[in-house]
Amino acid sequence: MKKFSFFIFLFCTVNSFAQDSAYVRTVINTLTSKTFWGRGYAKEGMKKAADYIAHTYQKTGLLPMGTHYQQYFSFPVNTFPGKMMVAINGQELVPGKDFIVNSESPGIKQKASLTPIDSLNYQATPSLIISLKDKLTWSAATEVGGVTNIQVNKKYFTAIPKEISVDIENKFIPDFQAANICGLVKGTKYPDSLLIITAHYDHLGGMGANTFFPGANDNAAGVATLLSLAKYYAIHPQPYSIGFICFAAEESGLLGSGYFVENPLVPLGNIKFLLNLDLVGTGEAGMTVVNAPVYPKAFAQLNAVNNEHHYISKINPRGKAANSDHYFFTEKGVPAFFIYTQGGPSAYHDIFDKPETLPLTKYNDLFKLIVGFNQKLME
Repeated sequence: MKKFSFFIFLFCTVNSFAQDSAYVRTVINTLTSKTFWGRGYAKEGMKKAADYIAHTYQKTGLLPMGTHYQQYFSFPVNTFPGKMMVAINGQELVPGKDFIVNSESPGIKQKASLTPIDSLNYQATPSLIISLKDKLTWSAATEVGGVTNIQVNKKYFTAIPKEISVDIENKFIPDFQAANICGLVKGTKYPDSLLIITAHYDHLGGMGANTFFPGANDNAAGVATLLSLAKYYAIHPQPYSIGFICFAAEESGLLGSGYFVENPLVPLGNIKFLLNLDLVGTGEAGMTVVNAPVYPKAFAQLNAVNNEHHYISKINPRGKAANSDHYFFTEKGVPAFFIYTQGGPSAYHDIFDKPETLPLTKYNDLFKLIVGFNQKLME
C-alpha cells in the first residue's frame, strides 16, 4: 500500500512539473530575446546567457559541479559585429532574409560587375563570390578564409545579378571567452553515481549590427527542458546524483563538450548515463535517439517506458553520430543518447527559428519520458 501511494505521489508530482509549460515558454522567450543577441559572439550575447543560466541554477538550488557554476575556456571565432550591406543591381538586400555571408568570410568593401561562373554562382573579383541558394543556413567559424562568399536567397531575388556593392565588417577574436554551466543535485543513496542531462545554450549570434539568430528550437528549447528538469530534481532528489550541463560553443564544433571531457568536473567513469537534449521543441512526428544501437539495453528501457505510457508516437533509432554534445562523452566510454524531436516548423540555423512559431508539441510527454527513463536507469 505504501509503495502504491508513493507511485501515485510520484505520478502527480511529475505531471505537475511537466505541465509547467509557462516556465518553459518564459525561459525560451528570454534566451531568444534581442538582449541575448542569438547567444553568440557579439554584444556579449553568450556571456549574458551563461550568467542567466548560472543564476537560474543557483535560484533553483543546484550545487556547482566544480568550485563555480561556470567552467571557463576560450577559442578563436570570426564575428560580424558591424556593417552588413549588400546591394545587387542597386537593390539593397535584407541581412538574414535575402542574404547571408559565409561565416569564415573576411570583411570587404567593394563595388564590381558580376560574371557568371554557372547558373547559380557569380564572381565579382577574386576575393568576392555570390551564390544563389534555395535556403539560407548560417553557421559559426573559428577561422577566416581568403574569399568573401555571399549567399543570396533565390526567392527574394528574381533579376539576373549584374552588379554588386558590399560593405561588410568582420572581427576575428583569437581567444573568445566562453563557459560551460555545470550544476548538480546530490544523490541521496549513491551520490558518486551520476545521471547527466545536457543541452548547448549557444547559438549563432548576430550577422551585422541589426540582425540576430534567435535559436528557439536550436537550442533554447533544450535548455528550457533541462532547467525544468533541474527544478523537478532539486525538489525531488534521487538515489543517484543528477548533473546538469549547459555547453557553450556547440555551434563552433562541439568545443564546450570537448573541453569538458578533457577537463571533467566529475569522474567520467562515475557517469552511468548521459542524455543530451538538442532540437526538442517539436515532436508531433516522433523523436530520434542517436546511439540507440550502441546501447541496446538502455534503448529497450526507454521504449519500455514509452510503450507503457504512449508519450511519443514514434522513437526512431539512429546510430553513432558526431552531431551534438553527446559525442565526446561516447568516445570516452560514457553511455549517452542524443535526443531530438521531429515535426513542426523546419526553421534551422536561420532568422526564422523564433519562439512564437515553436509549438513545444511534446514538451510535457518528453519531460515525463525522461523522468521515467532515469528512474529505470537507477533501478
